[in-house]
Amino acid sequence: MDSAIDVGKTGSAAMIENVTFDEIEIGQSASTARRLTVSDIELFATVSGDINPAHLDEEYAADSLFHKVIGHGMWSGGLISAVLGTKLPGPGTIYLGQDLRFKRPVGIGDTITVTVTAREKRADKNIVVFDCSCTNQDGKEVVSGTAEVIAPSQKVRRQATELPQVQVIRHDKHETLLKKCEGLTPVPTAVVHPCDESSLKGAVEAAEANLIAPILVGPESKIRSLADGFGLDLSRCRIVNVPHSHAAAETGVRLARTGEAEAVMKGSLHTDELMSEVVRKETGLRTSSRLSHVFVMNVPTYPRSLLITDAAINIYPTLEDKVFIVQNAIDLAKVLGVETPRVAILSAVETINPKIASTIEAAALCKMADRGQIKGGILDGPLAFDNAISAEAARTKGIVSDVAGQADIFLVPDLEAGNMLAKQLSFLANADAAGIVLGARVPIILTSRADNVRTRLASCAVASLVAAARRRGAAAAAAE
Repeated sequence: MDSAIDVGKTGSAAMIENVTFDEIEIGQSASTARRLTVSDIELFATVSGDINPAHLDEEYAADSLFHKVIGHGMWSGGLISAVLGTKLPGPGTIYLGQDLRFKRPVGIGDTITVTVTAREKRADKNIVVFDCSCTNQDGKEVVSGTAEVIAPSQKVRRQATELPQVQVIRHDKHETLLKKCEGLTPVPTAVVHPCDESSLKGAVEAAEANLIAPILVGPESKIRSLADGFGLDLSRCRIVNVPHSHAAAETGVRLARTGEAEAVMKGSLHTDELMSEVVRKETGLRTSSRLSHVFVMNVPTYPRSLLITDAAINIYPTLEDKVFIVQNAIDLAKVLGVETPRVAILSAVETINPKIASTIEAAALCKMADRGQIKGGILDGPLAFDNAISAEAARTKGIVSDVAGQADIFLVPDLEAGNMLAKQLSFLANADAAGIVLGARVPIILTSRADNVRTRLASCAVASLVAAARRRGAAAAAAE
């Protein structure tokens, strides 16, 4: 006899029914099967606290006994518990003991079939002893043992509890970004007015990660006092003593202009104070391009890194501005390893509407890309957000697009839309957002006091990759 419940596939319509002590027959069995996934391993580690690298670290596991990541032994044990608790005997079962022998490893992708078979009944206390066996897809036994339970005496048949949906939130895209910087020379970076814990700590941590070589520009006594107060080691840092934030912005920009710094990093001063020095005509860092900001988003629900531009510099960009903005983002995506970046040009609708300027500009930008005025990427727009993010949503509306559902870059209509989109992803979708300003002589790292360590390091990693690409470009030009 077997109950109707399928472990792991419960829903509001599923029913769960037990087998009472009196109904159980010696030799009666029940089973279920489940495939081990990476998410299973991560969720088990999260719930149990068992973060043994044999289960979670591919590099470590490659040199271990089994030369691969393996599942926790008690993951299989948990499947046995699930069969006993939901199938045989089922609801009302009380666990008394479990004896297990682990015979073979269970790897990612293995399908484990769990079978429990009634071996012995003790009528005085409704105790049943079950033989337990777990076999893999090749029929080889991976776990064996026995379980002792108190079987229910009363019949139970009820609707199965619908389990909550669980989302595994990973930040591996930013980890991949950091790995791309391994072996690169730390970038000399003017850190402008690092006079609070967040900005000073961010610079020190980036130095310790070999991403930047900080040049701390600000009041030296205040910087050293902060470092002492928060236990920060400034041995990797050079300090340029200036009296206040305005002088720090001016000096930091000058260091970049003269080549002493290959990047500029915002400290505790206001963004406008730094950027006013960056854009100053005679002494700033302007180039023939337009300055624009790019968020490099690690969105757990999206399969690739997502660049959002511009959400911090250009408030209401013109069509001409957007040409520079999108080109800057395409160039950055290529530096980050995207061979042919796909650009979704966002608007409120996916059709051209003369009353919505962003739809007309989107169409113009696509045609400019066709004519080679924007190079290196595939553009499509106007696209509403749902069509840009979901190929299925685009198909539903009859949109044929090489970008929908696989965009690398979102070009937003204006700063308000971009800022809201980036913050919604950060606060509602648990995304991390590294930030950088492009179009200047050097990359400019804009950090926020709300940024966590991972985000600050990712922003520095983006700047490091941009600086390294510019070095290669300069060397190639010199060789010609």
